[in-house]
Order: sequence, then C-alpha cells, then structure tokens
Amino acid sequence: MISLSLLGQALILAALGLAAAGTVTGFAAGRSGSDRGLAWTRWLAAAFGGCLVAANLVMIRALLVRDYTVAYVDQVGSDDIPDWLAVVSLWSSLEGSILFWGAILGLFVLAFVFLTGSRDEHRDLVPYTLATTMAIGAFFTLLIAAPADPFYEVVPHPDAWHTGPNPLLQNHLLMIVHPPSLYGGYVGMTIPFAMGVAALLKGRLGAGWMRPIRLWMLVPWAFLTAGIVLGGWWAYEVLGWGGYWAWDPVENASFLPWLTATGFLHAAMLMERRGLLKAWTLVLLLSTFALTILGTFMTRSGVFNSVHAFGSGPIGPAFLIFLAIILVGCVLLLGTRAHLLEPDGAFKSPLSRDAAFVVNNLLFAGFTFVVLVGTTFPLIKEALTGEKLTVGEPYFNTMAAPTGVAIMLMMALGPALPWGRATADEALRLLAPPLGGGLVLLGMGVAIGVRDGWTAAVLLTVGMAITVAVRDMVQPVLALRRRQEVGLAAAAWRAFKRGRRRYGGQVVHIGVAVLVAAIAVSANYRITVEEVVDKGELLQVGDYQVRFDGKNVTREPHRIMVGAVFTVFLDGVELKKLEPKMNRYRGQSQPIGTPAVLTRLHEDLYLSAMQIDDAGQFVGLRAFVNPMLYWIWIASGIMLIGSGIALWPSGRRRSMPSGEAS
Repeated sequence: MISLSLLGQALILAALGLAAAGTVTGFAAGRSGSDRGLAWTRWLAAAFGGCLVAANLVMIRALLVRDYTVAYVDQVGSDDIPDWLAVVSLWSSLEGSILFWGAILGLFVLAFVFLTGSRDEHRDLVPYTLATTMAIGAFFTLLIAAPADPFYEVVPHPDAWHTGPNPLLQNHLLMIVHPPSLYGGYVGMTIPFAMGVAALLKGRLGAGWMRPIRLWMLVPWAFLTAGIVLGGWWAYEVLGWGGYWAWDPVENASFLPWLTATGFLHAAMLMERRGLLKAWTLVLLLSTFALTILGTFMTRSGVFNSVHAFGSGPIGPAFLIFLAIILVGCVLLLGTRAHLLEPDGAFKSPLSRDAAFVVNNLLFAGFTFVVLVGTTFPLIKEALTGEKLTVGEPYFNTMAAPTGVAIMLMMALGPALPWGRATADEALRLLAPPLGGGLVLLGMGVAIGVRDGWTAAVLLTVGMAITVAVRDMVQPVLALRRRQEVGLAAAAWRAFKRGRRRYGGQVVHIGVAVLVAAIAVSANYRITVEEVVDKGELLQVGDYQVRFDGKNVTREPHRIMVGAVFTVFLDGVELKKLEPKMNRYRGQSQPIGTPAVLTRLHEDLYLSAMQIDDAGQFVGLRAFVNPMLYWIWIASGIMLIGSGIALWPSGRRRSMPSGEAS
C-alpha cells in the first residue's frame, strides 16, 4: 500500500506538471484563438485544482491518523490534541500553510473553470486568464514540491515528544475560520489579477470587461474583510491586551491589499459607468495582487517578529524574486498598452459623483502609501544602515484618523451627488438631508459624553453616510410605488431585484460607517484598570465591581487551564461570573492567557489575568471597559451581508464581455 508521503508528493508533482502544461497551452490558445487549445487548458486547469485539493485531503488524513512518517505531521502533530485541532494544524506552520494556499487556489481555479463555460459568447479572455493563473500556480506548487515540501518521509523517533501546533493557535476556535477566510482573500486575488493581465494581453480594455472582474474581485474582498475582522476578534479573545488591532506588520500586510482592492472596486465602477480612470483602475488591480505576494513574504520570511508570522524559512527569497517578476511584468504590460488606456469620457464638474469617486480613490491610495511606508521603512533602514527602528501605533493612528474621516465624508458626498455635474444650488439641496442626519448623530454622541474632536468628526460623517445610504435604498421603492401603484412590499422587492448591486453596495457602506464609528468610540473612551486583587476583594472597573473568588484548575489532554474566578456586579446586582485563564501547554515554558469577556450591546467588560497565585489568594488583573466594541463585529457582518447581496446571481447566466478590440 502506497504511503501517505508518497501519495502526497505524487499529487504535488502531478499538479506541477499540469500547471506547466496549462500555462503553455493557455498562452498558445490565447494567441491563436484555438477552441481546442482552450478546451485542453480548461481540462488541465481543472485537473491541477483537483490534484491540489486531493493533496490537502491526504495531509488532513495524515494529521488525523497521526502518521509521524510524514514530516509535517512529525512537526505539528500530537496524540494529545483533539481531532479538530489536528485539522487546524494544516495551516499552523510554514509548509502546511503553503500547501493550504495551494488548496484554496485549486478551488478558485475549479470555480473559474466551472463558471466560465466553454460556450460563453466572449470567451477570448479565458485562455490568457487560465494561463496566468497556471503560471502563478506553478510557482506555488514548485515551492510545495521543493523548499516547502511537507510530505517528505521521515523515520519517527520512538520516544519523540510531539507537542502539537503553536499554543497560541490552540487557544481559540476562531483559528478554524480566521486563516481560511484570510487565505480566501489572498489567494482569490489571483483570478481578477489574471483577468486583468488577460485584458492587457488581448488589448480589450473597454468598460465591458470591467463587470466580471469586479465580481471576481468582490469575492476575495469579502473573504479578506472577514479574515481581517476574524483576526482582530481572535487577537481580542486570545492575546489579553484588551484590543483588536495594533498595526502589527503582519496585520498591515492583510490591510494593504484590502485598501487597494476597495479602491479598485470604486474605480472600476467609475470606469464602467463613465469610461474614466482606465489606467488607474488597472494599476490598482495589479497592485492588489502584488501586495498579497508582499504580505506573503512578510509572514513567511522571518524578517518581521509577530505573533501572526510563521517564522523564518527557506522560501523568503523566492517570494522576493517572484514579486520582482510580477512588478516588472506589470510595468511592461501597462507600458505596451498605454495607447489603449486613454479615458473614454471627461470630468464635467467637481460637484459630481465622478469627482467624489476620484477623491475617494486618492484617499485610499494615500492611506495605502502611509501604511506601506510605516510597515516596510524599518526593515529597509535596518538593511541599509544596520540601525533598528520601530514605527508604532502613534504614527499609524495619527495618519489614520484624518484619512478615515475624509473617506467617510466621500462616502457621504459621492452617492448624494449625481453623475456628470450638478449646479451649486442642486448640490446644496442634495447634501442638506445627509448633513442633517450627521448633525443628529453628532448631537446624540455629545449627549452621551463625546468630547474628542476626531470622534465628533467621525460621528458627523458617519451620520451623513448612513443617511445617504438609507435614502438611496428608499427612493427607488417610493418611486416604483407611485409609478406602478403597488404595495410597499411589492415595490421594495421589485426595486431590490432591479438594483441588487446598488443595494448591496449601500448595505456595505452602512456596515463600514457603523464599523468606523465603533472603532472611534472604543479607541477613545476605553477605561483601563491594572491591580493586584486579593481573594474576596472588590475592584471598581468603570461602573462595574468585580470580586475575586479564587482559582479553578481544569486539565485537558493537551493543556492545564488555571482560571481566576470573578463575580461581576453592576449597581450591587450580580451579573455574571467570569474566569480569565492562564493555560500551560506541553513544551511551553510560559503560560498562554485567555481573557474573559462580558459582552453587552453598548460595551464590553474585559478581564485578563496576568498572574494567578499558586494558592489562589491573589491575582494580577488587567481590566478594561470597551464601549461600542461589539458593534465592530456587528458592522463586519453587515458588510459581508452587503457583499453577498451584490454577488447574488440574477437568475440568468452572464458571459464574460470582451470589451473593445485594439
């Protein structure tokens, strides 16, 4: 019977061969227009995706049966961990993470092959898209087959002590969904990037090709959004510092492509509707994928010290070379097609939605530049001078506050103004209701104690953005009801079916507005208390009183959990018992903390044990009251619902437009 090691290696080598062949046949079919070549490319791509998915299933099988002859299982496996954690171990270390990257890429390739049928009317972009995707797949598969091979066979030591994956990854169930979501965002950017390359190679750069690329970008954008938020939630629930975002270099690595992808989605709309910003839209599209490769390098090269990174490995230089090839290739493609990138339309007025979209894109680009410089400058300076430099939260927060307010303002102004141009009187009339909504929300904030200037500015612009979004969803319903004389529910359904993309976008905007408001309030009005609390003592934390009742010890096969039991009171009334823990894992010298959180709609009470006395007589406690924090998670859900609405199929199959010929 073939070993799991050999089976996994055979599938990876098969995938590598299929990717190489698919690259050749795809570029040949794109150049010649051969239907037979396209059919072969589609078959090779589907087989490539199937092999990578199958290789991951083989590794999951090896992890579940604890086959320590497989090198990766010998590295991250353990007899003590539960089966769900054995599966999660697939993406817990460098080699497995690259293998999992391959599985996600395989699934996206299969989806693209399935959803772009061979009978599409405009299928001339498909061969180049698949060829580019296969070339990228060949690079990652080569990494899996050689420097990051997780399948090579080892002889396990009979007395080996297998500790399992990184203890931080064993500490919360969010590790089941956070990395796959983030990978869905990173890897999914391959398809729209490849479609952009195909459009440049084919010279079809009219507005018609933008719609399918926007749809394929919206999918990984939604995954990346979910991954970033789930990562923040994981940090909040596991790391014990009371926050969810610290401008960590690896956090920034995921935020950078999110910023450019968001800018692209807005620029693509302007290009699709008005024929503007052709070159800029393509630059954003290509840059987004390049930033995912940069982020992958940052997490897997060992150059950044982060709880999110995989440590040093042999593949860092390979990613730098690959990134250089991508950048040079993109510049050459854009240069050779510069004559096709002239805009088809012209700006008519600064008082227009067109102008607001341009300013919005400039703000996203500026934000991306700020984060990129703050993240990479210390590394570059150290490489050039040997001097270590740290760029911390003050730099990022100082730049993020005004940029965030400006983006929110554009979210309010843009949808409120018409396309093309508006007179000054018309603009004032259209902007009066949003301004009123912003002032109402600002007044509510002041009434409950908001005094910080930036928070007040956020509430004003958030109120404006939400007012515009709600108005844009309600107006078509009222118009249909008047015109067709139907009931409110029927008019709402017809308006929704006709404008699903618009409704989805407005729901996303509402989610973003709520998210920004929650971030501003939680960041500026948090209460922090650090004390050593004796058994039976009451500690005041904001409006709450917490009493330390003693310690509790729980043993599991892979860890020992020591909890500090607290009773929480509000106005003398007992609310709940909370138990922040210190967890000890085999082979780990330092305990890993797990905070306890009392979540209420308007605020969280967050307890983190820093030290628990062996006799249970005292505890070192960090306590926080985080206002509005739960609304960050609610807002993120609203954004994902909006993405789903925009992506929901209309019921009829759409072909991939080919746009304008060169």
